[in-house]
Amino acid sequence: MTLNDFIESMNRLGQEKVPFLFLVDFEMLNPFLIKLNEVNPQEILFSIHGFTNANQKAAAERVMIEKLPGSIADYKRKFDRVLKHLEYGDTFLTNLTVKTEIKLGCTLSDIFHQSKAKYKLLFKNQFLVFSPETFIQIKAGKIYAYPMKGTIDASIVNAKEKILADRKELAEHVTIVDLIRNDLSQVASQVVVSRFRYIEEVRSWEKKLLQVSSEICGHLDQDYANHLGDILLKLLPAGSVSGAPKPKTLEIINEVEEEARGYYTGVFGYFNGSDVDCGVMIRFIENKDGRYFYRSGGGITTQSDVESEYRETIDKVYVPVA
Repeated sequence: MTLNDFIESMNRLGQEKVPFLFLVDFEMLNPFLIKLNEVNPQEILFSIHGFTNANQKAAAERVMIEKLPGSIADYKRKFDRVLKHLEYGDTFLTNLTVKTEIKLGCTLSDIFHQSKAKYKLLFKNQFLVFSPETFIQIKAGKIYAYPMKGTIDASIVNAKEKILADRKELAEHVTIVDLIRNDLSQVASQVVVSRFRYIEEVRSWEKKLLQVSSEICGHLDQDYANHLGDILLKLLPAGSVSGAPKPKTLEIINEVEEEARGYYTGVFGYFNGSDVDCGVMIRFIENKDGRYFYRSGGGITTQSDVESEYRETIDKVYVPVA
């Protein structure tokens, strides 16, 4: 499906109020759309805020993964290239992502059923997402975005106070909130930051993490359902996983990361006939011919410390479980 076909299909099905599931990759080269009543659970399993096509499955053995991270030297090589662009003023914030090979003692299906997340997707055994981050929600004629920037190990003494007081994390969060507020202003009116920097808790088998989010809200035109594809296109790719200014930062990401992200950091969600709910595809495991890679990253600014950023990418290699 071409991007134009995807947009036209979203617009048409929105106008007809036909429910559908959709995915868009980061580069917007391979969008996917299917009517909800045509989704085959043998190929695609999803759960979006509890709305799911998956049957309950008996608990298997505890999910654990073995991390085989790349060296800090390899990470620093990419980090330093981003830093040069920051120093030149090409970008204010760039989200740098990397791949970590992992060993699994279970299947992707096992992880799908045991993981706890707002957005879960197992797509044709090619990749698995268990994301905590909402991209947009459309409810009763309003559009909402929930950018997530800032993660800290909850076991650190005064973790909540430390991350909220961290100047680098604050600058990064403000930049992304401003970017997404401007993005929403392209498709909505009366756009406001309705909640700023609130804390959410995520648990894994390894540790508990605290993550910082904000809420941004705007009003859509009455005929918004006729233009769902156009609305989505204007907002992509997600600012929280790219950076600012977005066009130049996307060029930097392509240069520095040296490979396409594909569906990682794209978005997926569904339309139920009136409302939309979709998430950013972070917390992502991909299957490459039987080898598994966990993709993670974080925002880089002039205040970033390479060792801290490297540790954050490894800390984000986890499965959220009860």
